[in-house]
Amino acid sequence: MLGAMQDWDLVVSHLIDHAAREHGAREHVTRWADGSETRADWAGIRRDALRMTQALRRLGIGKGDRIATLAMNHSRHLVSWYGAVGVGGVLHTVNPRLFEDQLEYIVNHAEDRVLFYDAAFQPIVDKMRPVWKTVEHYICYDPAPGGDPGSRSGTGVLGFEDWIGAEDGDTAWAQVDERDPCMLCYTSGTTGNPKGALYEHRSTMLHAWAGIQPMAFDFDAQSVMLPVVPMFHAASWGLPWAGAMTGVKFVYSAVNDPKVLCDLMDREGVTHSAGVPTVWLAMFQHVDAVGRELPRLKQAVIGGSAAPRFMIERLMKAGIRVAHAWGMTETSPIGTVGAPTHDWDSKSFEQQVDVVQMQGRPTFGVELRTVSLDDMTTELPRDGQTSGALQIRGPWVIRRYFKAEQDAVNAEGWFDTGDVGIIHPDGTLQLTDRTKDVIKSGGEWISSVELENAAVGHPAVAEAAAVGMPHPRWDERPVLFVVRKAGAECCADDIMAHLTPLVAKWWLPDAVEFVDDIPHTATGKISKKDLRARFADYRLAE
Repeated sequence: MLGAMQDWDLVVSHLIDHAAREHGAREHVTRWADGSETRADWAGIRRDALRMTQALRRLGIGKGDRIATLAMNHSRHLVSWYGAVGVGGVLHTVNPRLFEDQLEYIVNHAEDRVLFYDAAFQPIVDKMRPVWKTVEHYICYDPAPGGDPGSRSGTGVLGFEDWIGAEDGDTAWAQVDERDPCMLCYTSGTTGNPKGALYEHRSTMLHAWAGIQPMAFDFDAQSVMLPVVPMFHAASWGLPWAGAMTGVKFVYSAVNDPKVLCDLMDREGVTHSAGVPTVWLAMFQHVDAVGRELPRLKQAVIGGSAAPRFMIERLMKAGIRVAHAWGMTETSPIGTVGAPTHDWDSKSFEQQVDVVQMQGRPTFGVELRTVSLDDMTTELPRDGQTSGALQIRGPWVIRRYFKAEQDAVNAEGWFDTGDVGIIHPDGTLQLTDRTKDVIKSGGEWISSVELENAAVGHPAVAEAAAVGMPHPRWDERPVLFVVRKAGAECCADDIMAHLTPLVAKWWLPDAVEFVDDIPHTATGKISKKDLRARFADYRLAE
């Protein structure tokens, strides 16, 4: 061949180099837990990441070493993302909401050598330190002023700014291959020990390109992003990488108080935000309580769990584009994102909400299919009606878990997500359940998710969980567990009357039980496993 193109490894250090070179003065704002604020910019983030790279090398940290963070969202955490991979290491974001046995397991399983953490998590560090066998160095992002600076041997508390402040940043990023690992995220481990998803430089770069597409986060140089989704959860949906690609302004808050978030959004001109449904529910409650308007966002990305219809309607009526997303730790995490269809403008508002309430369509690079729940192999039609087990494959989808001996995909590369869904003819995904939570009554499937979302639309309902309970005739029937809003009153008949026009008659729960609370996993999702255990002796009559 007479022609050829230049070769350029897809490594994430290119992202921070680009951001500093082309968007160097674009600022970052961090509102800390104590109410103070600091400001940085992309050029400063790169400079500090290089200083961190130097400091890690002085500790003997190098290629392939795992470097953990136990922190909320702030600019120093962002520096660590690039500083950790800059030394050739693997960034391991640890979820502080995990249970102690899970924290012990994942840090030891990852064999983390260094741990960076927020002062707010000092009690966790102090408690876990004796059982974290591989961690040699502990560095605090925000130690109390005048505190003991400690030592680099990990015997005390070393402040992040003082630690990197001893370096000049005159160094180069480690030379790595695009298929080398750069990040490690663990699942929450709802069934057994957590599993590690090991992201590669190449997969991370491809995922970042997907993230900036108009159908996803829709970033450009004018975007101002306040990510409520924490940086320790599912790679913060890839935002720290995608944001560098387009030079967005990041606004961070180390606390998720709705007043703080609303104030930051209004003052800093935030155009984009991303978070789970409970974030938006808390924001609604705050603005309603104080009589203020919702922040004037351009786009809100909602993921983590299915958003109820009333939430989507309210955001859309406020002029905010809602991108309903689906993904998981094993998919880096973007799988599908809601986007307007080709006939969007011809649809009524109610029809548009119908579209947004579903989980959107795959970005380029992702393939989806559903298979029969009965045999888990027969591929199902994309007809908008047939429900089945959801499978996915693509260049940023897991092939094998960290340290596992076998692949997590079948011979054709399909990964079973554990979700149940319907794929429409235009490729739109509609999630209906988890395979372990779906209710099979008389041979027919009932969606617990749709029942729950319908129930929380009742003005007196704070939270609801639908669980299949044994039935002497139908095998299983749904029972709806409901938490009332504070000060609100409603009875089972009120809930049934509310549900009747919203779901099929045979989907209606056989019983509505009011409870003080519903158990959750460490990542904030409803724990059906714990709910079933709590009501193990519950019996439905014929």
